[in-house]
Amino acid sequence: MPTYYNRNAAVQYARAWWDKKNPDYPAFLVDCTNFVSQCLRAGGAPMSGAPNRGRGWWITDAWKSSRGEGGHYSRESWSYSWSVAHSFRWYLENAKNGLTATRVGSPSELQIGDVICYDFQGNGVVDHTTIVTSMVDGVPYIHAHTADSADRHYDYSNSLAYTPNIRYYFYKIDDVFN
Repeated sequence: MPTYYNRNAAVQYARAWWDKKNPDYPAFLVDCTNFVSQCLRAGGAPMSGAPNRGRGWWITDAWKSSRGEGGHYSRESWSYSWSVAHSFRWYLENAKNGLTATRVGSPSELQIGDVICYDFQGNGVVDHTTIVTSMVDGVPYIHAHTADSADRHYDYSNSLAYTPNIRYYFYKIDDVFN
């Protein structure tokens, strides 16, 4: 039976939690991909691959019993793609089940609830992940964690992380998951 992605629910979650951490999830110093994953899950994106951390996109509640000081957890019960920007990009690029997406060539092809990955240095390593929360005249505006942002222009040209070598990866999250 198919699962449907609720883009509005994903955006509603992003708007509610962009400037704080949800205690139902682990929190990291570099929290962008964890935040986007939470948004996607709130939109109904299905998880797959557990318990193999290197496979799929998933999280379990087992981390809650291992919460430590300074954002360290003795039991890391989530996939790398749940919380690491570069792993998340490769997951989206190759996923055939669970959460799936299609990479598109232009930001104007995106809609709310879609994802943008950023390679700030242009070296092939994705450094950051955001969720599209509005479109204005074909231009995405995003919400993000790490440097908590709301309704920010997607291009990050006003960020200290921005470089002229920046590469964007635009992902259209599938509306129906099989």
